[in-house]
Amino acid sequence: MAKEPDHNYIASLVTLAQHQDSNAFAELYAMTYNKVYNYACHYLKDEYLAQDAVQEVYISVLKNLGKLEDPLLFIAWLNKISFHVCYDICAKRNAKYGVIDDEILELVKDDSIDSNPEEQTMQRDESVRLREAIDRLPLNEKEVITMKYFNNMKLDDIASATGSSKSTVKRHIASATERLQQIMKE
Repeated sequence: MAKEPDHNYIASLVTLAQHQDSNAFAELYAMTYNKVYNYACHYLKDEYLAQDAVQEVYISVLKNLGKLEDPLLFIAWLNKISFHVCYDICAKRNAKYGVIDDEILELVKDDSIDSNPEEQTMQRDESVRLREAIDRLPLNEKEVITMKYFNNMKLDDIASATGSSKSTVKRHIASATERLQQIMKE
């Protein structure tokens, strides 16, 4: 089992780094790099994209560290930045290749006569509508739906990545699925 980070020690490093101590930032980086890299690899399923993501994450951390008001929340803040960077990379990649997971389309598809999933144009329209619907979800629901259906992550992995319990992840997925079905029917 992975050892939990010492949040008080990390908070002291954050405070030093906020006051331009480059050694403190280097130590923060060294302490958190593997977790961020492993998360990005798992989320993006591509080592090279994960390396790019890690670079973007730490650039963002460096630029915005002064805005973090509570240094004890650094790990949660870093996780959130990691998610957003990976999500953005996935969204750009999916938009470029028009990728949408069939499982999520099946959950929210419209079975009316007007909707014929075998027609290519209808499927493209559904994909666009689905992406727009996902963008309308609250952040926590968007996060778990993306991890589960776009990145095929297991519930335990999602819980670990978001710092939530498995039951909270299940609740967010159920709620997001329900909202998506309502949005897609509109």
